Amino acid sequence: MGLSSLSLFIFIFTALCSLTHSSPPMCHGDDSSALLQFKQSFFTPVYTCQLKLASWTLELNKSDCCSWDGVECDDNTGRVIGLDLSSSCLFGSINSSSSLFRLVHLQRLNLANNSLFPSSIPPQVRNLSRLTHLNLSFSNFSGEIPLEISQLSQLSSLDLSQDYSLLELKKASLRTLVGNLTHLQELDLSGVYINSTVPNTLAKLSSLTFLSLWGCGLHGEFPIGIFKLSNLRVLNVGANAGLTGYLPNFAWSSSLQKLCLAHTSFSGELPASMGNLSFLTYLSIWDCYFSGSIPSSLGNLTKLTTLRLSYNSFVGNIPHSLGNLLQLSSLKISWTQLTGEVPFRLVNLPQLTFLDLSHNLLSGEIKFENETQLTVIGLNNNNLTGPITFGPMNLTNLRVLDLAVNKIHGQISNSIFNFKNLEFLYLFENYFNGTLEFDEFLKLKHLSELDISGNQLSLLTKETSANATLQKFQVLGFSSCNLSEVPNFIRSQHELKNLNLSNNKIHGQVPEWMWNTSTTSLEVLDLSNNLLTGFSQHPIFLPWTSLQVLDLRSNFLQGSLPIPPVSTLYFFISNNLITGNMPELFCNLSSLIVLDLANNNLSGSLPRCFDNFSASLSVLDLQRNKFQGSIPETWIRGSQLGIINLSQNKFQGQLPRLLAECTMLKVLDLSDNQFNDMFPFWLGDLPNLQVLMLRSNKFNGPMETPQTYFKFPNIHILDISCNDFMGKLPLRLFENWKAKKFEDDEHMLTYIHESSDFQKKRYWFADVAWAAYTYSMVMTNKGNVVFYEKVQEVFTAIDFSSNRFVGEIPESIGNLKGVQLLNLSNNALTGHIPSSLGNLTKLETLDLSQNNLSGEIPQQLTQLIFLEVFSVSHNNLAGPIPQGKQFDTFENSSFEGNPRLCGRTLTRKCENSNEPHSHPSISQESQDSGSPFEFGWKIVAIGYGFGFVVGVIIGQIVIARKYDWLMKTLRIRPLGGRRHRN
Repeated sequence: MGLSSLSLFIFIFTALCSLTHSSPPMCHGDDSSALLQFKQSFFTPVYTCQLKLASWTLELNKSDCCSWDGVECDDNTGRVIGLDLSSSCLFGSINSSSSLFRLVHLQRLNLANNSLFPSSIPPQVRNLSRLTHLNLSFSNFSGEIPLEISQLSQLSSLDLSQDYSLLELKKASLRTLVGNLTHLQELDLSGVYINSTVPNTLAKLSSLTFLSLWGCGLHGEFPIGIFKLSNLRVLNVGANAGLTGYLPNFAWSSSLQKLCLAHTSFSGELPASMGNLSFLTYLSIWDCYFSGSIPSSLGNLTKLTTLRLSYNSFVGNIPHSLGNLLQLSSLKISWTQLTGEVPFRLVNLPQLTFLDLSHNLLSGEIKFENETQLTVIGLNNNNLTGPITFGPMNLTNLRVLDLAVNKIHGQISNSIFNFKNLEFLYLFENYFNGTLEFDEFLKLKHLSELDISGNQLSLLTKETSANATLQKFQVLGFSSCNLSEVPNFIRSQHELKNLNLSNNKIHGQVPEWMWNTSTTSLEVLDLSNNLLTGFSQHPIFLPWTSLQVLDLRSNFLQGSLPIPPVSTLYFFISNNLITGNMPELFCNLSSLIVLDLANNNLSGSLPRCFDNFSASLSVLDLQRNKFQGSIPETWIRGSQLGIINLSQNKFQGQLPRLLAECTMLKVLDLSDNQFNDMFPFWLGDLPNLQVLMLRSNKFNGPMETPQTYFKFPNIHILDISCNDFMGKLPLRLFENWKAKKFEDDEHMLTYIHESSDFQKKRYWFADVAWAAYTYSMVMTNKGNVVFYEKVQEVFTAIDFSSNRFVGEIPESIGNLKGVQLLNLSNNALTGHIPSSLGNLTKLETLDLSQNNLSGEIPQQLTQLIFLEVFSVSHNNLAGPIPQGKQFDTFENSSFEGNPRLCGRTLTRKCENSNEPHSHPSISQESQDSGSPFEFGWKIVAIGYGFGFVVGVIIGQIVIARKYDWLMKTLRIRPLGGRRHRN
């Protein structure tokens, strides 16, 4: 190489090196100015905050905006292409004139997690046409999403997610918003109120890797094509209750890592092909409508860390293959219908920290033997019989152990007392037995909630347990623990929230020292079903300022009513010996939801200030006291009243017409008082009224009224007996009778009650309501006055007895299908017993006694196979008593007082009574049809008297020949032509 060539090479090499090591261009002046103006539009909070904007200044060596925090510049041009101000404590708003929209070279903009309220997204966002990433999540933007975002055609990532539906998409549809964004890879609109279907357009975004539409108000069927997007890694459409769909057959290659369909209306069975989703780490489909069995192929998803299948209708066993999920840390399969035993390998997975299998039908025993990371074990509300063993393992991380509401027997395992970090222990409602020292629990220094109620335990507490150095409990449940006194250690507990000492043998007065226990924290106090006689202080102002539930039911409390604090929501003191009037101070309880004073000796009139808490009151139970006077018109104003029970008192006067405004009312029981009024037809519009009890009052007058009043759409228990009603039977009351729905709901074993949202606080799994109230009533059934401690939702009854009703029983009474008790006795009814009563196939009690009924007892009544009590005594009935089925079980007293009745149960025998009475045909029309086949089988039935074979032969003869000779030979009268001698 010559000298000239070498010189040229050195020159070029030096020039290139100079270019390579040159400084990047300075920030463009226009961009710097725009950023500084943008900074000035925000309020800087007084408190300390990590502000990226603090570095935005032109002073000293900070004049280059490319060096400012959160700012990214192009290496060649110096133009600002990226702005990340996420979590920068920005307070203020962004309007259409903001200098932000002068940064036209921006490719990435992130303003997430700030407080830009009140701000709508300005349509000028379209100026940022080069944006590929736009993140405005959780920054309190509100209002309509501008359609101009759809013009940002270069977007690959769009995140507008919010918490509280501040943003909405109404003018522009979801289809319009994403239709032009063909490069999208990530789309997150969680919390945006969209209220539309999911467009098929999304299934065409082949580059989509992340799609989250959580809580958007979506409805309609979810496009199956979205599941087929080959690049999709995250799909979250949870919290859209109106969104339907099903899981496809995953026969294609899928990249899904996270799938969330929770709280939607997806349904169907889980396909076995879900086992092909080999990349899946998170699967949440709780609170849907999935059914069938859990496929064992889920055991192939070895990368799963979270599996949530709760609140579905799964049946069958838990697949043993789930024990293959060695990476699983959280497993929730609660509130389903799973049966069988819990797989050993599943509960002993090495990474498992959260296990919830509560509210199933699981049975058998469970063994925890391997070292695990478990912090929460929820197995409550199953059929586990135990034992539950923990082997040599050391559950040092365990904080919650919930085995409540099972059938676990034997003694409580001593190994529980080795779980040194245990905070919550629930063992209530099992069959644990034996004697237990409370001091054993004191080994668990972090224990704050303990409930061993409802077992067969005897709890021993020592005087030394009152030591003030004990840990402070928040929940103590010692119901049914054979206690004879309030445990002494409780006097040192000042942080209790829930204390349950019910169903013990605690006697005497409530200890005076309890007045100083947990006075500011106690929310629930249950001392019901003990032998307590009273309180040491008079008058009794209870000291617990945060008390919400007070249950003193079923003791021997005497004296005047205790006054609970104004915070009280639920007050139960029924079944005691309380006397005196209801104090005016009760009117200060403006938040009361349930007031149960039943079965005491309270007297006097009701305070007129009751309207102070009528807005919140749901249950008012004053039954079985000695209250008197009229009901003040003013205090029944609350639309929340669900149950009113004033029965067995001395109330009088007319009913308050404001009852018609209690649209939530389910039960109105005014029986056994002295009310003097007409029938309250004006209650007929109440949509939820199920029970109306007016028995034994002074109600009077005819029950004929214009058609518009006969509504009562949900009534299924009506007792107006022992009054002075007159006229014809008011069967028009039941023109909207819906008792047939109870025929279809025989599986329902729920009781008429008023539930509440108040539950044991901080209970991890135990869904135990402390404030439940169940309606009880008195009704005449099967000839006896019966006290129903609980009334099943399916119970249907009508009692019109002991009034002055006249006329015939109409055939339309057969429309009351589903009724179980029908009592029309002790009236002045005439005419025949309708054969349509045979349609009431659920009838258990039928009382028509003490009337003027005539004619025969219809043969159709033999179809009432559930009939236990039947009485037609003291009427003018004639003819034979039907035979067979239930009628063979009724005694003479059911028919006495009808001198023209005859039958084998009576002293007066019917003619030819040696021959069994033939069974009725299905219809009268078929009896007259002359069908030889049909008659032949009637004769087979008759032939049972001679033996089955003879009956069959006779039947065949009659099919081939006329049967007159047979009728004469056997002395059988033709059907329908029976006569009786006077």
